[in-house]
Amino acid sequence: MKVASLKHRRDGKLVVVSDDLAWYADAGHIVPTLQAALDDWDRIAPALANLATDLEHEAIPRERFHEHDAASPLPRAYQWADGSAYVNHVALVRQARGAEIPDSFWHDPLMYQGGSDCFLGPRDAIPLADEDWGCDLEAEVVVVTGDVPLGASREEALAAVRLVGLTNDVSLRNLIPGELAKGFGFFQSKPASAFSPVFVTPDSLGDWWRDGKLHRRLCVDLNGQPFGRADAGQDMTFDFGTLIAHAARTRALGAGAIIGSGTVSNRDADGGPGKPVADGGVGYSCLAELRMVETIAGGAAVTPFLRRGDRVRIWAEDDRHHPIFGAIEQVVE
Repeated sequence: MKVASLKHRRDGKLVVVSDDLAWYADAGHIVPTLQAALDDWDRIAPALANLATDLEHEAIPRERFHEHDAASPLPRAYQWADGSAYVNHVALVRQARGAEIPDSFWHDPLMYQGGSDCFLGPRDAIPLADEDWGCDLEAEVVVVTGDVPLGASREEALAAVRLVGLTNDVSLRNLIPGELAKGFGFFQSKPASAFSPVFVTPDSLGDWWRDGKLHRRLCVDLNGQPFGRADAGQDMTFDFGTLIAHAARTRALGAGAIIGSGTVSNRDADGGPGKPVADGGVGYSCLAELRMVETIAGGAAVTPFLRRGDRVRIWAEDDRHHPIFGAIEQVVE
């Protein structure tokens, strides 16, 4: 089952979307918003699934689904916590600074709590007041949970996954060092993120969702050129069950919590840093990683961060090269 929220007031209007993303059916007679559905998932999900089946069989009225009409599936959420499951990404950042990666990073996930009161839609512009802030894209996989009890095990945490999607977790890289130096974490350096037009239930992903990971290639284009083609199921040190359990170690998570994977990152086939797509590699899911590779190889970063007018596209494909979750397409303004 695929669900989306059309732009409507603060929390959108819930619809179910056909597998090919061409059509939608209004779910308002069942539940008005995705958050309301998540709050009562065991009762509501079967009714939504039946609606999705009727939509596929053209047994009910349907409307054309246009991704530019979609808000993020959860236009706001009670919780948005982003991990760093691909330790390769962290290792490259530290290597570029000449710093060793602590052994604990391989056993204890990094995670920060982001702002969740207002997300960008998948076609909304990325607002950038000052190019000197170092605006960066970050292509990631996300999951949405039901209620997760305090101290949940990995298995309990995985069982709580309700939906899977993608995000562009925007970062203002040049503001990060100053904020971290204060010892209190991110805030101004992490503005609003955007999410894929559609979120998908794990069962609908079949074998693409296993062991708490999405086993699909995460595609990123920058200004119309291939930038990233990393495999989201590869080099993921911490699966989503581990990330969710980590978040729930000292607190329960409420239904509708969004947990991010962090920047998807693959090492090269020879075990070294990834290569650009143009050079036969799988590329990168953020500009910072490319800049770190440039620093390691040549002593300095060459590629600039995003500037006004730059265009970003993020998506994941099925076996027929059709987007599974729709596409995040944003221009920097």
